[in-house]
Amino acid sequence: MAGNFKMLAKTFYGFEPILAKELRDLGAGHVKEGVRNVTFEGDTGFMYKANLCLRTALKIFKPIATFKVLNEKELYQNVNRINWPKYFDCGKTFAIDTTMHSDVFNNSLFVSQKVKDALVDKFRAVERQRPNVNTHDPDVRINVHLYKNFCSVSLDSSGSSLHQRGYRIATNIAPINEVLAAGLLLSSGWDGETDFMDPMCGSGTFLIEAGMIACNIPANINRENYAFMHWNDYDDELHNKIVDASLNKTREFHYKIIGYDKAPSAVRKAQENVDNANLSEYISIERKDFFRTEKPIDAKLHMVFNPPYGERLQIDVEDFYSKIGDTLKQQYPDTNAWLITSNLEALKYVGLRPSRKIKTYNGKLESRLVKYEMYAGSKKAKFNPDGQEAKS
Repeated sequence: MAGNFKMLAKTFYGFEPILAKELRDLGAGHVKEGVRNVTFEGDTGFMYKANLCLRTALKIFKPIATFKVLNEKELYQNVNRINWPKYFDCGKTFAIDTTMHSDVFNNSLFVSQKVKDALVDKFRAVERQRPNVNTHDPDVRINVHLYKNFCSVSLDSSGSSLHQRGYRIATNIAPINEVLAAGLLLSSGWDGETDFMDPMCGSGTFLIEAGMIACNIPANINRENYAFMHWNDYDDELHNKIVDASLNKTREFHYKIIGYDKAPSAVRKAQENVDNANLSEYISIERKDFFRTEKPIDAKLHMVFNPPYGERLQIDVEDFYSKIGDTLKQQYPDTNAWLITSNLEALKYVGLRPSRKIKTYNGKLESRLVKYEMYAGSKKAKFNPDGQEAKS
């Protein structure tokens, strides 16, 4: 597997340009945006680095075969031709993940079974034994993608999704996905050059991802396992060099990251996660009701939060979202406030005009990331020399 090869990184809808920029900044070659994915080229060390450092990638695939397929016999034969013992040995467990938009097949489980049969038969022919299937927690994941009459077979270098960073040990009712949180932060322009706040922090995901971006800490530094570690060509020394080199690029952060939540359980869980991510030096969390707070600093503030939508957490939507607008307007001057919601009707009750709206998804829910710019001096009324209140 020496030299550069093509890879594919999966991401969420709308994050393709952000992921492409991340890849270019890391040094990837031939970066090309797709739909919910970005293709690129790099060597084995870069594959390790991509898994470690990319904030908006869900998976990193390494394609190993592409072929035309018109029936199940051709599928079996082409998969059986792949030299599977080159990639992993019989002592490893494996699983097949199939995605398809096929003119030939209509059952992904059937395709996975056929691929499994072809792979196992190859091992039996070459090694006289076979690896076992483990659909729950396999050592090796193989991705099969069928589109019309073409099939692509890839090794999944990540294993479990890269949103599983390894720091979040406690969650609340509606936790936000870590990759989604990072993508929303980057979409909002967060760069660590101001103070940051999440006034409804839940289990602390925005706070932690914001801290890791601000300090340029690799996104998956707390993660201990990747599927590529179970491949035959895994180079532990090279991987350790990549980790050390990435950690040497961290930077100091000279501002504050502040989290509020009114639920004691949320504050406790968020603090546990922050401690687990080794970011307690930069992040402070307090039990506070956002609607009863005022801006805790005089400087510019960058705010990103995920308020309840009325889906899993029951709220009076009109009252709740109007309070968001009132609190921002009255108590948070000089603040760029971003929020994500799937309740598009709720945005009407905020009572503020957003300066930006970005379409995204939270799980399967179509959502909007919206920006409200609260200007400096908007908190306190200004007065004319004659003592009359002036319009600001």
